[in-house]
Amino acid sequence: MGGFATAPAVGLYGASKFAIEGISEALHGELAPLGVRVTIVEPGGFRTDFLSTLSMQVEPASIADYVAGAGPVREALAGNDGRQPGDPVKAAKAVVDITEVVEPPLRLQLGADAIERVEAKLDLVRRELDQWRHVALSTGT
Repeated sequence: MGGFATAPAVGLYGASKFAIEGISEALHGELAPLGVRVTIVEPGGFRTDFLSTLSMQVEPASIADYVAGAGPVREALAGNDGRQPGDPVKAAKAVVDITEVVEPPLRLQLGADAIERVEAKLDLVRRELDQWRHVALSTGT
C-alpha cells in the first residue's frame, strides 16, 4: 500500500515502493504479449514482525518542527505492533490464489485499510485534477 499512497515519516520507505510499482506497471505492458502477468500486491497492515523492533528501526531523535507532520504516523506505527487488522495466513492464501487467475489484476489491495487508503488517494487525485484542470489545459496550443 505504501507504494500507492505514502505518509509523513515513511517517505523513503514509500519511495522504494513507488519505484517497484512503476517498474511493475511497465513490466505489465511489456510482458503481457508474452503471456506473463504482473500483479502488484498492496497489503495493508498485517500481524507480522514488520512493526516490531526486530524489523523497524526508528531514529529516537526528532526535529520539533516535524512533530506535527511526522509525529502522529510515528506514534501510530509504534502503537500498532501486533494490533494490525490483517491475518497474514489469509493474505498469503490470497496471493497464492491470484496466481491461478487467468487475467489477474494489475493491483491487488489486501485488507480494508488498504482499500480505504487507495480510495482516499484516488479521491484526492480526482479533486485536485478537477480543481486545477483549467491550468493544465491552459498550457496547450
